[in-house]
Amino acid sequence: MIEQSNDELEEVYVSKLNFISKSEEDDPFNIGLDDVRALKGLNRNFIRAADRTVQKKVKTKRIEKEQVLGYSYLECVTPTYNMDYLAKLYDISSAHRSSVNAKTDNIVGLGWDWIETYQTKSLKGKMKSSRKLEILEQKLSDSKNLLNKWLDNVNDECSFEEVLQKIWKDYESTGNAYVEVGRDLTGSIEYIGHIPATTIRVRVNRDGYIQLVGERVCYFRNFGDTNPNPVTNDAQPNEIIHFKKYTPTGNYYGVPDIISAKAALAGNEFASRYNLDYFENKAIPRFVIMAKGGRLSQSSIAQLVEFFETGLRGKHHRSIYIPLPDKDTEIEFQAIEASTQDSSFNEYRKSNNDEIFMAHRTPKSRVGLLDSTGLAAARDADKVFKESVCRPEQRIIEKKINKIFHEKTDMFEFKLSELSLTDEDAQSQIDERRVRMGIDVADEIRARDGKPPRPDGKGGEPWQANSQQAAEQRAQASANRTRDADRSANSPDKSGEGRATQGEGRQQA
Repeated sequence: MIEQSNDELEEVYVSKLNFISKSEEDDPFNIGLDDVRALKGLNRNFIRAADRTVQKKVKTKRIEKEQVLGYSYLECVTPTYNMDYLAKLYDISSAHRSSVNAKTDNIVGLGWDWIETYQTKSLKGKMKSSRKLEILEQKLSDSKNLLNKWLDNVNDECSFEEVLQKIWKDYESTGNAYVEVGRDLTGSIEYIGHIPATTIRVRVNRDGYIQLVGERVCYFRNFGDTNPNPVTNDAQPNEIIHFKKYTPTGNYYGVPDIISAKAALAGNEFASRYNLDYFENKAIPRFVIMAKGGRLSQSSIAQLVEFFETGLRGKHHRSIYIPLPDKDTEIEFQAIEASTQDSSFNEYRKSNNDEIFMAHRTPKSRVGLLDSTGLAAARDADKVFKESVCRPEQRIIEKKINKIFHEKTDMFEFKLSELSLTDEDAQSQIDERRVRMGIDVADEIRARDGKPPRPDGKGGEPWQANSQQAAEQRAQASANRTRDADRSANSPDKSGEGRATQGEGRQQA
């Protein structure tokens, strides 16, 4: 049976993925002049100025009405890739969706906290009076509570955690994300929200952004700018903070990681379709029909040729009816491929998924897949994921989001919680060492766990060792416990990953 090869199918799908850079489908900004001028909210002065600009660029009004698009009329930059199609890829590919969700959960989904700024820490260090320090600590606590209450009220529809997750899913799916900031009449920030990346375009002069939804158009300033609104009648437009994945191919928009694995997306799509076609056609294996003792008529031959040339291409597991010349003709069915066909391309799809995970730099363990890698390898992969993927992105978010909070206070900074790779037992040992060495006090450890200060008031005091603990410290400091020190130094497994299973013991030489 003649079939279209998987390479050909993949080439067709990849061509569709490449076409998204030029596609005008599902793009709200690709509309004619009459539709643009009918948008609600445009400033009359802007319409007249845009009309004069259009008149200079075109020769006839017929061309003007048919060819002028929303991008040129609204002075926006066309994205490198179709934003709507990039957003749809999130729902098409399970591997891509899982990677986006894993990065979102581990970058912005682990919580956040207010940390003291360098100025605040410096001020606390200069205070000699315990009374003044106590007053400052109370002021810091009250300010943190006010910040939390304010942040709970800046968006009536979503919590701040939901806003962050929406922003980052857009960022990983389309390469772009937009945070909307609204102010009251006094200029104070009173709204923080998310705008879908598919509806926003950047202005050519970088003097703001345009959102187009249906027949309504809205203009946004860059965060912190005070320039007048050149497009709509809104005298006090909201502001936008733009997150974008940098790409050397463009300066206005970002490009998501999945673009580098678009061939793998294509392969998975067609492999899935192939298997679905197999089951929809009753899972009948492919056979050759052999007729002996008779000759096929010219019309039957013509039907066969037409079927193989036109009716079979691109359609898997098709059935065919062949009229026989007479009843004495012997019919023989011979299988061409007797191997299992109910789950084709397993290895191919696995390699495609690996390519998608590689493009996102996401470990398999973070997307819910278990493989044969050992615990040590999984720990190393998680460590690389944290230090090379999550933490750099968190710094970008913190830097930009803190521009908003710095208008409210200079005492605290917004800090995202990091992915933890330490279990509770190891963390308790770390905390014990830090308290014993005077780096932290007990109340700082309790505050991290959400607990109040010690009721006896001693949680804020440096740790004081008793006689037995002091002797232990001296022994550790003078390296008197040579056996323990040598054992620790020569241990091939300091993290405990390669220890023998409980009950096996140590084999004797």
